[in-house]
Amino acid sequence: MFVDKAKIKVKAGDGGDGAVSFHREKYVAAGGPDGGDGGKGGNVIFVVDDNFSTLIDFRYKRKYIAENGENGGSRNCTGKNGSDLIVKVPRGTLVRDANTGRIIADLSSDEPKIIAKGGKGGKGNVHFASPTRQVPKFAKPGYPGEELEVKLELKLLADVGIVGFPNVGKSTLISSVSAAKPKIANYHFTTLAPVLGVVRIENERSFVMADIPGLIEGASDGVGLGHEFLRHVERCRLILHVVDVSGTEGRNPAEDFEIINRELSNFSAELAQCPQIVAANKCDIATPEQIEAFRSFVEEKGCKMFEISAATTKGTIALIQEIERVLDTLPPIKEYEAEPLSPKELDENAGKGQRFEITCEDGIYYVEAPWLESVMRTVDMDDYSSLQYFQRVLKNSGIIDRLREMGINEGDTVDIFGFEFDFVN
Repeated sequence: MFVDKAKIKVKAGDGGDGAVSFHREKYVAAGGPDGGDGGKGGNVIFVVDDNFSTLIDFRYKRKYIAENGENGGSRNCTGKNGSDLIVKVPRGTLVRDANTGRIIADLSSDEPKIIAKGGKGGKGNVHFASPTRQVPKFAKPGYPGEELEVKLELKLLADVGIVGFPNVGKSTLISSVSAAKPKIANYHFTTLAPVLGVVRIENERSFVMADIPGLIEGASDGVGLGHEFLRHVERCRLILHVVDVSGTEGRNPAEDFEIINRELSNFSAELAQCPQIVAANKCDIATPEQIEAFRSFVEEKGCKMFEISAATTKGTIALIQEIERVLDTLPPIKEYEAEPLSPKELDENAGKGQRFEITCEDGIYYVEAPWLESVMRTVDMDDYSSLQYFQRVLKNSGIIDRLREMGINEGDTVDIFGFEFDFVN
């Protein structure tokens, strides 16, 4: 099954928490804090694997989570970093943010791409020792790893894209000029998935040709199979437009040419500007008048036409030579650049780690802030300096100010994950 779209969730590893520990050794009094830092969470990294040709594996596994960093230990031991999660994808995979459509990465080269970064490890209590705070009983929690939902789109990497109506001989052509073996039969939509073929020429040179399943009128709006596979033409450097010049299907070759180009233009303005060569197929059963009439029409449109018979390979050598000549003058296959975050996304990300909600029920103020849970794990509520640190966190995050805005009075109860305390101004 050819699958070229998928939606998955990726989650980088969380950083490990810093440790609260004190040096204890015989004959060493007041050893002081020695809590180590937490380890860094693992990244989610996408890499190209040419053994994969579709995204079908992502239909069965939709969540990818990297390893968390380990917590810090005593004796200033830093926790172990979480292992990176390597996700293999076929070459040509485009990764987009599922919510905004922003391009995150284009997996067209062999360079690995970090899709989600792991969280940093928290600082151990050794970092919080000072002349006035010699016994810090708190540490910093690890930072959460990035988590996002992404869309994967496979856009095949091919130098030449073969387009045309169904049953005009596209599969026959690619099978005659390359080692590709697509299904060939005398009915419409024989090819149900794009087929890649490597065309080898002299001097150890080659180029990749893609047979795109048959387009019909309305393909850019989702009619037929063309809408599903038009994305695979977007990267092509050159379009080879195959037309049945004999009219055996009862259609007019000139009308076919206009319809296909209109669908390409409707799908993408860039495709309308892509260089194009026309292959007038089935010329062995066409009349000279049909061939010449179509040639005049094509040349008026500014395109070059080649008479071929894919079934007998007549004219295919000259066609391949012209394709090679044109490709030498064109830029390399298009690669998409990662798009930066929009101002709105930057604002959302900036406040994501400090978001909270406060509700008041029966005189108790309930604070909902998932990030606070990790902070509370590293704080000793029975220690005065730890409580001071916790109070600074509440103040710097804006929770104290929000409570005051809501009209909290001194002595009112505040509840954070079941830990209750009286509010003091």
